[in-house]
Amino acid sequence: MQFRPLGRTGLNVSSIGLGTMTWGEQNTEAQGHAQMDYALERGINFFDTAEVYAVPPKPDTQGSTERIIGTWFKARQNRKEVILATKVTGRSAMGWIRQDGGKTRLNPAQIDEAVEGSLKCLQTDYIDLYQLHWPDRKLALFGGHAYQDYPVDFTPFEIILEALERHVQKGNIRHIGVSNETAWGVMRYLTEAKMRTLPRIASIQNAYHLVNRTFENGLAEIALREDVGLLAYSPLGQGTLTGKYVDGAKPEGARGTLFGRLDRYQGPGAEAAIKACLTCAKEHGLSPVQLALKFCDSRPFVTSTLIGATRMDQLKENIDAFDTIWTEDLEKAVNDLHAAHRSPCP
Repeated sequence: MQFRPLGRTGLNVSSIGLGTMTWGEQNTEAQGHAQMDYALERGINFFDTAEVYAVPPKPDTQGSTERIIGTWFKARQNRKEVILATKVTGRSAMGWIRQDGGKTRLNPAQIDEAVEGSLKCLQTDYIDLYQLHWPDRKLALFGGHAYQDYPVDFTPFEIILEALERHVQKGNIRHIGVSNETAWGVMRYLTEAKMRTLPRIASIQNAYHLVNRTFENGLAEIALREDVGLLAYSPLGQGTLTGKYVDGAKPEGARGTLFGRLDRYQGPGAEAAIKACLTCAKEHGLSPVQLALKFCDSRPFVTSTLIGATRMDQLKENIDAFDTIWTEDLEKAVNDLHAAHRSPCP
C-alpha cells in the first residue's frame, strides 16, 4: 500500500480510500463492518463518508452510514488506526437533514449542527478531515456540461472558514477539505485562509475517471501547486466503466438497476466512450476495473482514489487492481481515448 501526504496536514493517507455510501441501504451493518475489517487488513487507513449517506439520500436512511462506522469504532476500539473523513451537506432542499426541517445551507448554525451530529453518529470525539460536500453557491453540478451563472446569494467563503475554525479550535475537527468544487472556489478558500489566518483546505473530492477528466482543465494545476490533492470519487463511473450497464443491461442488485441515478453516464457520447474504454482494457490484457482504477492512481495530482463496493469480491478486485503496472503504452492509450471522447460524463 502506498501512502501520500494529505495536503500540508502532516497526515499520510493510503492511496486507496474506502468509500462507504452504500452502508445502510444496499449493505447491512454487518457487511459494512466486514468491509472495514478487510480494508484495514489490506493497509487502507483512509475512510470517507458523509452526513447525508446512505445513497440515494432519503429521510429513513440519512445518517445510517455514519452510525455503522460508529458501531464499528465502538466494537473494535481502533479509532486511531483510521484517518476519517466526513462531509457537511451543501445547499439543497433536503429538509429532513436539519432539525428545523429547512433547506440545507453552508452557514455557521448548520455547520455547528452537522459537526455535532456526525460526531454523535460516528461515536468519536474528532473528525480528521471535514469536507464541504458541495458548495453553498447555486451551481449547475453533477452532470452539467456548460457554465450557467447563478444568483450572488451564498455564504461568504470567510464566514464558512470561520465556522470551521471554531471546531478546529475545539478539537472537533482536525483539517478541512472541499468537494464538488470549482477552480475559482478552491482558490477563494485558499486566499481567504491565507489573508485571515483561517484553516487551509487540504483536499478536493471531485468525480474523476476515464470518461470525466474535467478536473484536469484547471483544478489539477491547483492541486499540484497548492498542495490540495484530489480525492477521486466514482473512479469506475458509478460502475459504468466495468461494462455492466452496456447496451441497456440492468444487472440484478446493481445500483443503477435499483435506483437509476445514472444520468451523468447516459448523455450524448457516453455509451461510445465507455465501450472504447472497455475495448482499450481488453487490448492491453487488463480488466476494465484494472484500467479504470490504475488510471486514477497514476495521476500525480491524486492523493487517494475512493473505491466502494456492495460485495466483498468486488472490494477485493478493486484493491487488487492497484497492483497493475502503469506503462507508457497505457498512458498513450488513455490519452488517445480522451482525445476521441472528451469527458462526456462530467
